[in-house]
Amino acid sequence: MEPVPNPPGQAEHRSLIEEFLSSRNEHAFRRLYTQCTPPLFQLVYRLTGRIQVDTEEVVQDTWIRAVERLGEFRWESSFTTWLSGIAVNRCHELYRRRATLRNEIGLEGEDLLQPGREVPIAERLDLEQAIATLSDGYRAVLVLHDVEGYTHEEIGRLLGIEPGTSKSQLSRARNSIRRTLKKEAPKDLHP
Repeated sequence: MEPVPNPPGQAEHRSLIEEFLSSRNEHAFRRLYTQCTPPLFQLVYRLTGRIQVDTEEVVQDTWIRAVERLGEFRWESSFTTWLSGIAVNRCHELYRRRATLRNEIGLEGEDLLQPGREVPIAERLDLEQAIATLSDGYRAVLVLHDVEGYTHEEIGRLLGIEPGTSKSQLSRARNSIRRTLKKEAPKDLHP
């Protein structure tokens, strides 16, 4: 059996990380950051419900924590997968803060802190917007599975849930999006 080739960028990521760790080479870190941040930002943007300030905070915190633990990274996964795992954990901390805030101000049922509550109908047809209206848990599973391509087992490990729970949440998230898009679609689009 032939070994599985490294994902694109894996060898370069390893080289840049080794260079950064050995000499704290700022140029090596900047190259790593430049290569890895755009897809990381997109992942976090979706996980936070398209809230720019939360996305920027989570991405920055992800990099701070990654740099602190970079010497401990064992290359059992790709660097980008490891970085995404840190970002998912940071998003969970954000979700907990949101839940605490909702409890403190007495919000029940509808999550009024979710984005998209006062967006014009034409914009709500956008799939990204529909994803943003999902609860944090549903959105995390949907983005990790359908957008990022993680398996239910991987999602379970990342989120600390059972694979069956991931499957159930994915199904509910998809159904919610279908209902949202169907409800918001102009009547003349349906025969």
